Amino acid sequence: MAEPVLMQPIAYICSPFATKFGVPRQSGLVPELEAEIVFEPAYRSPDALRGIEDFDYLWLLWHFSAARQESWSPTVRPPRLGGNTRMGVFATRSPFRPNPIGLSCVRLLGLCCDGRGPVLRVAGADLMDGTPIFDIKPYLPYADAHPEASGGFTDAAPRRTLTVDIPAALLQPVPLEQRAALRGVLAQDPRPTYQNDPARVYGMTFAGLEVRFRVDGGVLHVVEIA
Repeated sequence: MAEPVLMQPIAYICSPFATKFGVPRQSGLVPELEAEIVFEPAYRSPDALRGIEDFDYLWLLWHFSAARQESWSPTVRPPRLGGNTRMGVFATRSPFRPNPIGLSCVRLLGLCCDGRGPVLRVAGADLMDGTPIFDIKPYLPYADAHPEASGGFTDAAPRRTLTVDIPAALLQPVPLEQRAALRGVLAQDPRPTYQNDPARVYGMTFAGLEVRFRVDGGVLHVVEIA
């Protein structure tokens, strides 16, 4: 039997999401969504990032730290299939895996240095605030892009976005630079796919605010931002 492999986080992400609810189901779905990658002290060497600004996109390998489980199952229920159909765990991106490692492609906005050392600003991340990051690799268009590839069962699952209705008066607490990202997150329909009660009010934490909404047909109505 192979010896266990020990990995330590090299960095953590700072994002608007304090909980899992509302986090986009895949990276890149909300390009307006910005986050920061802050390195652990042992990895705050500018030399480790030399040349990274020449790339437009990065791969993040990270830990599903909020997906706690004592054992793993060979099959899971993908949300894209309504949560009723089982597929093999290795044919999905479920967080409930033998090794709970996530993979995300994010756009690199820039590199800055402050009291936290070198910090990467990225867009399109699908990670909770505080998620541990194991590694960062550059995205290579000639090797990583395959637009002709089949998407498996996800090709047959409908992809839709909601129209988002936010009364102007409710937007006041939301910083101007966060409003487009909030709309983008809500348009992706944060609800579990199997729930469709137009009277039910859902709550989501975003950028330190509690956003409450309901969905009627194809329209998401924000009813409170506190």
